[in-house]
Amino acid sequence: MVEIGMLGIGETFILLLGEIDLSIAAISGIASAILVLLSTSGVNPWLSILAAVAGGIVLGLFQGFWVTIIGVPAFIVTLAGSLGYQGILLAMLGQDGTVPIMNPTLLGIASTYIAPWGGWLVAAVGVLIYVVTAGRNRSVRRRFDLPAPSVGALALRAIGIAVLAAFVISALNSYHGLPLAGLILLVFVLVFVFITQGTMFGRHIYALGGNAEAARRAGINIKMIRIVVFTISGAFGALGGIIGASRLGSASPATGTGNLLLDSIAAAVIGGTSLFGGRGSVWNALAGALVIGSVENGMDLLSAPSSTKYLVEGSILLIAVTIDTLTRRRRNRSGR
Repeated sequence: MVEIGMLGIGETFILLLGEIDLSIAAISGIASAILVLLSTSGVNPWLSILAAVAGGIVLGLFQGFWVTIIGVPAFIVTLAGSLGYQGILLAMLGQDGTVPIMNPTLLGIASTYIAPWGGWLVAAVGVLIYVVTAGRNRSVRRRFDLPAPSVGALALRAIGIAVLAAFVISALNSYHGLPLAGLILLVFVLVFVFITQGTMFGRHIYALGGNAEAARRAGINIKMIRIVVFTISGAFGALGGIIGASRLGSASPATGTGNLLLDSIAAAVIGGTSLFGGRGSVWNALAGALVIGSVENGMDLLSAPSSTKYLVEGSILLIAVTIDTLTRRRRNRSGR
């Protein structure tokens, strides 16, 4: 779930621009290979992590250049990137090259758990930060006479998030507790919620996704915003790959394949990020990842066949996109 959440955050940034990234899962595979190969060569684990993240940043920057400067559609650039990066991964590891992680520090990223009281503390802090952030955004929107949710609506959302957080922490504490990887994901969510909702850069992302021409006329450097967003997506792809490699204890040519890409896109969309750009939040990626993880775990507990699991996940995704489409149509008709 944490791996999907990391990739979902990166995908959310791209979707806020009204674009899509089909290479983020393949980038996670490249990052995991860099991490494992460097660590097995005796490189310090923290330097290996930095190198893996740097690799994701470079790949994201490369794609942002093609989309922004050359003008090739993001769909084509990232599709080509996905295919090319899988080829690079095969060249790095070989056809049958599964390379295990031997370093305990890297293995501990996914195998370390926090005490129960720590999980409750993290949940309380997360809910408090959401309340403060949502209240601040409401005040800013009212100051500029923009549509803003009522206090009652914000209270209901806060209560819903608190209930969900309590349910998740209770479930985790009944097992081993909150995993360290989950705490890392939450920290990144909180940091980038602040960046997107509390900084000029974040407001420019929403403006560009809502209306690129209006953003350009307003003096926003849309080329810089696009390149940075693709770079952020590459970084989160790498972070997801690091956590995935730690969870599996290895890297292989199959890393970053399968349903990982579709699950990361679904996490962002199911959480509420619009496919049409300009609407959504980093919180959405976390919520969507929780939904996908809960559905998969629930289906496993019910011993449901894979066919049922895919049908349920596909239905949830279709419903989420349908709601987004209808909401957008209603907004266009009302002129908001």
